[in-house]
Amino acid sequence: MTTNANAPRHPARLDHARTAPRAFRAMIALDAAAREGLDPALVELVQIRSSQLNGCAYGLDMHVKDARKAGESDERIYLLPAWREAPEGVYSERDRAALALAEQITHIGGGVSDEVYGRAAELFPEQEPARLISLCCTINAWNRINVATRKTPGTH
Repeated sequence: MTTNANAPRHPARLDHARTAPRAFRAMIALDAAAREGLDPALVELVQIRSSQLNGCAYGLDMHVKDARKAGESDERIYLLPAWREAPEGVYSERDRAALALAEQITHIGGGVSDEVYGRAAELFPEQEPARLISLCCTINAWNRINVATRKTPGTH
């Protein structure tokens, strides 16, 4: 039996945009509002990291491509799963604060620590922590939709 190496491992279950168009448009609007005023490269790093933690292949494929379009380096993309151990200078203090916040929001079971929240609040102007929190919420929701519906990577 031969298989197509490019075929999805599991076929998509449904087209969320087509079957729940109002919810899909609302998610698009929330995503756009959350990104407003944030550095596009940082947005993509946060979305890649959340997608890694959530096991969302579609999100990884999409946001790695978008990060490259936003000028993100391969080094920063490749080291993202181990950003804490990355050499000094690879990620800025703002990057590290945003990634720590994204990880704790993604793994919300333990909440967001005062230390992680305080660091983000210290390094970002007043509106940006709220936008980062909204961004983390949207990417986690997108990841869950994509995983639940088996959205195929590369189909955006």
